[in-house]
Amino acid sequence: MDRELFEAARAARERAHAPYSEYPVGAALRTESGAVHAGCNVENASFPEGWCAETSAIAAMIAASPVESGRRIAAICVVAEPIDGRLTTPCGGCRQRLAEFSRPDTAVYVADPDGNSRGFRLGDLLPAAFALEPKS
Repeated sequence: MDRELFEAARAARERAHAPYSEYPVGAALRTESGAVHAGCNVENASFPEGWCAETSAIAAMIAASPVESGRRIAAICVVAEPIDGRLTTPCGGCRQRLAEFSRPDTAVYVADPDGNSRGFRLGDLLPAAFALEPKS
């Protein structure tokens, strides 16, 4: 597991806005150019209008990166409490959002707040990602 991403995701998790689920999640990604961007889940009383941590991290990457470069994810770490003893992987929507800015071999690390972790390749989590070629 990438310790820098884990620490950034764990810190973001501490800032999550999760008053409804009481399930804070943090995510941190590293771009291929080496920049780290973090995000946390931000819930809203009007479900499903909240943002997942992965979505927030992607938004931070987009806001900070020029269109020409810096928008390809090399690795991501998601930190949350385990559910039924299992580490939490990105939801289906976030897997597709990650696929938009990643490659099938992108490293996806999931961890609990204590650092117990497991690694995946994005292509294993989303083997048949929907893909279109950008128009521009």
